[in-house]
Amino acid sequence: MIGMSETVLVTGATGFVGAAVVRNLLARGLPVRVLARPTSPRRNLEGLPVEVAVGSLEDAGSLARAVAGCGALFHVAADYRLWVPDPQAMYRTNVDGTRALMRAALAAGVRRIVYTSSVATLGLDAGGRPADEETPTGLADKVGPYKQSKYLAEEEVRRLVREEGVPAVIVNPSTPVGPGDVRPTPTGKMIVDAATGRMPAFVDTGLNVVHVDDVAAGHLLAFDHGRVGERYILGGENLTLAQILAAVAKIVGRKPPKVRLPRRAIYPVAYACEAWARLTGKEPFVTVDALDMAAKHMFFTSAKAERDLGYRARPAEQALADAVAYFRTRGWVR
Repeated sequence: MIGMSETVLVTGATGFVGAAVVRNLLARGLPVRVLARPTSPRRNLEGLPVEVAVGSLEDAGSLARAVAGCGALFHVAADYRLWVPDPQAMYRTNVDGTRALMRAALAAGVRRIVYTSSVATLGLDAGGRPADEETPTGLADKVGPYKQSKYLAEEEVRRLVREEGVPAVIVNPSTPVGPGDVRPTPTGKMIVDAATGRMPAFVDTGLNVVHVDDVAAGHLLAFDHGRVGERYILGGENLTLAQILAAVAKIVGRKPPKVRLPRRAIYPVAYACEAWARLTGKEPFVTVDALDMAAKHMFFTSAKAERDLGYRARPAEQALADAVAYFRTRGWVR
């Protein structure tokens, strides 16, 4: 348990999952400090009584100042994009920044850390069954710089636990949806497009969908009950993309898309979108990596977290409904 007088540092607090973790910590009455870039939008922190430490994962000096005097750390921050013009920048944030922060926390005497990894670091079952924390995988299985950088970052955390005594518990959220998705995330954008009729067709793939507030609650459960060095999947329901789109259509009163496109037929479009993105700097509508990822159903089980942490997740339909309701408040869904 976290001492009621101990300051808790949260990275990524201006983002989707990080802000939900902050709200859960504040609900416990804990003093919270957040690491935020000077340019980061702080909509998700409006009205919350948090101390802001200005800095970034690329600035080692700011990390040392941020963790000073903290008893606990939730490292949620990551560069999460399915396409980047400079992949090395993502590695510097997700891998090098994580290593620097873990070492800064250890030097500052932080007693307990929860590191937010991703199911992107895990293996997928060849038979299509939901994968767990022990499903075999390796770097060669990871598609794109995001998955590769998160895999390497988690491996680095596990190494630091073994070799340097970093007191970290690892959590692997699946695909969070719900309120506070300010960017929005790639999944949030998909929900907006589906809710507004801008997704007339789909490919055959699948995701594990979970409410962001359940993911946040799982972080605190991992802090309270998780074993150092262990990892825990924080997921919800396994749904095909067709089921997700049908659920969103039902929420907004639209007809769901009926056309299923062959994945390979979309690759020429993805290559063209990426070429245009390199010229304009704007994120492409569809990417080659996204199509590669869609080749498998990304289904997972949270049985370990349920058994060891007491983790529970609400139905995916409720998570999607809360996401749509939030996007309506932003004016993105009418």
